[in-house]
Amino acid sequence: MTYPVNMTVTPRIETFFDAPTNTFTYVVKDPASDACAVIDSVLDFDYAAGHLSFESADRVIDYIRAEGLKLEWIIETHVHADHLSAAPYIQEKLGGKIGVGEKITVVQETFGKVFNEGTEFERDGSQFDALFKDGDRYKVGEMACFAIYTPGHTPACMVHVMGNAAFVGDTLFMPDGGSARADFPGGDAGELYDSIQKVLSLPDEMRLFMCHDYGPGGRPVAWETTVAEQKTKNIHVGEGKSREAFIKFRTERDAALDMPKLIIPSLQVNMRAGEVPRDAEGDPMLKVPVNKL
Repeated sequence: MTYPVNMTVTPRIETFFDAPTNTFTYVVKDPASDACAVIDSVLDFDYAAGHLSFESADRVIDYIRAEGLKLEWIIETHVHADHLSAAPYIQEKLGGKIGVGEKITVVQETFGKVFNEGTEFERDGSQFDALFKDGDRYKVGEMACFAIYTPGHTPACMVHVMGNAAFVGDTLFMPDGGSARADFPGGDAGELYDSIQKVLSLPDEMRLFMCHDYGPGGRPVAWETTVAEQKTKNIHVGEGKSREAFIKFRTERDAALDMPKLIIPSLQVNMRAGEVPRDAEGDPMLKVPVNKL
């Protein structure tokens, strides 16, 4: 597929870092209007106390209001397993449409079984306002944007390109971080390699914005790189590493990794577009499946 890249448009990007989950949230402003999008928001969750709060989301909301921006899109690059989305909270305060990849239905079907969800849990993606397919185009104000389907980490991963900036989710990390795991249900190391090649086929000057960074070697966290830098310096796929070598490396590495600390609450909430599930009395309630992940 040929994607409608336009490197002449440079959006203004404000980055918010959530240290407890090592997550970056972005506010992306159309340079020609006051319209903006939010990419990969964070809902604060104290797992030990079972306590939700909104400090991270409020920082984003306060910034958008202070800048006089109009929120049009709240984008999830994928169903995150390491943090909870604040999408419905932000939507309630500022409006905008919540969007995710169309393969959210695969994630919902898979984890609907893991969490023993009843028939009242819809598995058709209807909790979201928009489901993106590969190559789908949309606008933030006057800025043309499009989505690239990039499965491998999860079946519903998408990279969103806005002008000369691409928001890669967990498809890639910074060059010294390499790539994300591919061993979650529905993940696939070979698909991840192929998806990374899609990203690396974008123009060398394309700016790439990460969803996470863990500061390998103790360096300060970083969130922006380029296609050219990833091609030459990425420790997992750079310098033309073969698909076979990547699959072998990724499979062996994933087998040694612990599960993300917030995977159980994150999946339940994020497959519902950020809504916390409720019990029969209407109270927010999470489940802990035993020996299913």
